Amino acid sequence: MQKEAKARIRINDLLQRSGWRFFDDEDGPANVTLEAHVRLKKKVLDALGDDFEKTASGFVDYLLLDERGFPVAVLEAKAEQYEPLVAKEQTRKYARSQGVRFVILSNGNLHYFWDLEQGNPVLITEFPTPGSLDHFRAFKPNPDGLVSEKVEADYIALTQNPHYRADPRWNDPAQREAFTKETALKFLRPYQLRAIAALQGAVRKGQTRFLFEMATGTGKTLTAAAAIKLFMRTGNARRVLFLVDRIELENQAWKTFVRCLKNDFRTVIYKENRDDWRKAEVVVTTVQSLLFNNKYRRLFSPTDFDLVISDEAHRSIGGNSRAVFEYFVGYKLGLTATPKDYLKRIDPARI
Repeated sequence: MQKEAKARIRINDLLQRSGWRFFDDEDGPANVTLEAHVRLKKKVLDALGDDFEKTASGFVDYLLLDERGFPVAVLEAKAEQYEPLVAKEQTRKYARSQGVRFVILSNGNLHYFWDLEQGNPVLITEFPTPGSLDHFRAFKPNPDGLVSEKVEADYIALTQNPHYRADPRWNDPAQREAFTKETALKFLRPYQLRAIAALQGAVRKGQTRFLFEMATGTGKTLTAAAAIKLFMRTGNARRVLFLVDRIELENQAWKTFVRCLKNDFRTVIYKENRDDWRKAEVVVTTVQSLLFNNKYRRLFSPTDFDLVISDEAHRSIGGNSRAVFEYFVGYKLGLTATPKDYLKRIDPARI
């Protein structure tokens, strides 16, 4: 059997496993078209510039359709001996000719998901489901809005109580401390504000991965809550996954996010909301819960979360925990109290 044929067998299986249909069935009409012929219009070719081969037509290996039958993604298959990224520019032409934003590149073993509106292709281990791709298509990130968002000490307090400044007890210096304690208002400390500002600076540079190194007891979860609000409020995330490695940390994180963000965003613990977690903006879970029976691959699509935060991130850079963290497409934030000098001693090639 030819190697490209082997690759296509694996790709077909991955598509079907993710809910794509090659034929009409009880779940709905077929939403995969094979070897779709495309003719590239002159204005499309001109927009692509001189760096592209000026072929006038070609064939899309797989054209994925939405529920109305319109193209939503292009999937390019390569023989297993080829790196899928060799087809990157060719497939970009095809995607633009079809007016789609998403590209999947695969040789049956390695798979990349590429949002043409956001950076470079990223490795995935499962294909996005039709539903999650619809969710992701409706998601229009606005990095400039995130960078320009004003974050001050009362960023969280304003979510807890938007009118706290008008309360007479707040305006009375003698009562302010008691009022703050009674209402459990949370204010960001200068170092927490610097962490958020550093994140905004990294986004300005086009980065999508961030690390907060903060000593134990300095409020990593509160800082994470500020980051969640920042991403959600500016339209750069619609759903957030917060990963922990112990049940007690799961409960602590949930309580913090509810206390800080409940007026704007719903937070749930996954194991208690298995059937309706999609109704929440913030999902908290242990890594072990998602690893059990490969639950993260069976029940979730790579595009289900726009921001993934790993508590105790030094444990997520190795072993099975990393597989969960890397599975999802989107922004990644690590939290750790472990000094970065320790992390420098870890060889990623041996993880």
